Amino acid sequence: MEESDATDLFIIGGGINGCGIARDAAGRGLSVTLAEMNDLASATSSASTKLFHGGLRYLEYFEFRLVREALIERETLLRAMPHISWPMRFVLPYHPSMRFESETPTSKLLTTVMPWMKGRRPAWLIRLGLFMYDHLGGRKILPGTTSLSLPGTPEGAPIDDRFETAYEYSDCWVQDSRLVVLNARDAEARGATILTRTKVLSAAREDGVWRVETRDTETGETAVHRARMLVNAGGPWVGEIIKDTVHLNVNEGVRLVRGSHIVTRKLYDHDKCYFFQGTDGRIIFAIPYEQDFTLIGTTDAEHHDPDSPPVCTPEERDYLIAFANRYFKREITKDDVVWTYSGVRPLYDDGATSATAATRDYTLKVEGAGGAPVLNVFGGKITTYRRLAEGAMARIGEHISGVTDPWTAGAPLPGGDFPADGVERQIFDLQKACPFLSDRWARRLVRTYGTEAVQALGSPRIVDDLGPDFGATLCGAEVDWLMDKEFARTAEDVLWRRTKLGLHLSEPQVAALEDYMAARRRSESRAAG
Repeated sequence: MEESDATDLFIIGGGINGCGIARDAAGRGLSVTLAEMNDLASATSSASTKLFHGGLRYLEYFEFRLVREALIERETLLRAMPHISWPMRFVLPYHPSMRFESETPTSKLLTTVMPWMKGRRPAWLIRLGLFMYDHLGGRKILPGTTSLSLPGTPEGAPIDDRFETAYEYSDCWVQDSRLVVLNARDAEARGATILTRTKVLSAAREDGVWRVETRDTETGETAVHRARMLVNAGGPWVGEIIKDTVHLNVNEGVRLVRGSHIVTRKLYDHDKCYFFQGTDGRIIFAIPYEQDFTLIGTTDAEHHDPDSPPVCTPEERDYLIAFANRYFKREITKDDVVWTYSGVRPLYDDGATSATAATRDYTLKVEGAGGAPVLNVFGGKITTYRRLAEGAMARIGEHISGVTDPWTAGAPLPGGDFPADGVERQIFDLQKACPFLSDRWARRLVRTYGTEAVQALGSPRIVDDLGPDFGATLCGAEVDWLMDKEFARTAEDVLWRRTKLGLHLSEPQVAALEDYMAARRRSESRAAG
């Protein structure tokens, strides 16, 4: 059994929180090892609604600190990753019959002081919420809220005629699983060790440090790691790790909430999103997705077992379809759904009465009774992952000396070293370097790799240099890059986390890709042996 020297941090979990902490820590000079039992972003961090947003609906729960922090972060993150994140405008159709969810603090307050409203959302309250949304975070890049008359406009064309007025505000899109991978890459470049498909079998305090035993899930090989501090960023498994892996006796718990999404054929032609409010007080988004589709979500449902894979149930699918059909003119049916996905949000258990009401804020708890400390990470949202990492480093700095000052706010992720408004220039330069690329192909590459797009293709001179064509503009050279640089091991890693090209490839094309990657893995294994 291989045994390593002690590092400063051992991080369990390769989602956005684990990889964000690893990057921040490595950039501050700490030695870091991260272990993920599957692929990076294989759980919650690849199953979000893909938004960097303040959380407009959280204002109804008076979570002003969380919303303000998230709003400030939107623009910080836009500057750091303009290739995988970009501004979007959101259209909120308004009708006087709209109602609150009955259990929000705002609803209870309005019911008390304005009982004649009977739970309806008055227009002035929505305008007030959007005013706060525009100004809480010191917005500089993103345009503010405007009012919109829907009849005769592209935004109104797909919407039921009873909606004549809308409000349009700004939020941001992000490729969530790519965000995780780029954080892991940057952490590795700064000295961290990133171990994917490596399961933590046990962790125990021994001689003032943590003794962590792991198993490579591909080879079966075990190893022992030693670390001065442990970080439990296990996402849905954070409670399981506390109880069964680290064997801590703590009171904090996690509440698992399943969020499901459906992807349909493209429902409208413009590039804006819709924010829909339901008769039950909940909200969903309808978002342009991967050029040819529309993403609709999400639900909030209790999920009791982290080891039970989350799936979008037929009931959740039908709920989202019925919800959207209250807004769209053309009725959606289950036959329009081309894909569904579901993720489990590991929320801090604050005792809320419903899954929807449970806080989306993060909680960081350090337990150090046995000498070597452990930091347990509960909750959080993708928009505030960098701030969560900074908060984690503040707690880590209380136990490990030599932690330097925060640094990530102004540091671009790999491929993101260009201006926030520079995507079109990047596409132009890429097509100049590779004239055989179509506009659609070049745009996909820039939105995936940014300034590294040419390298990701192997710096080709002609199209034949790209290797096998797997379909939907995916070529052998790009797959090689993903395996060599971005920790991809299987076709699923490539098609559903590094990209979303799984929406476009046929079963034979997927099989050809899997065969190609398996052959490469065998070659790597022989070379290593």
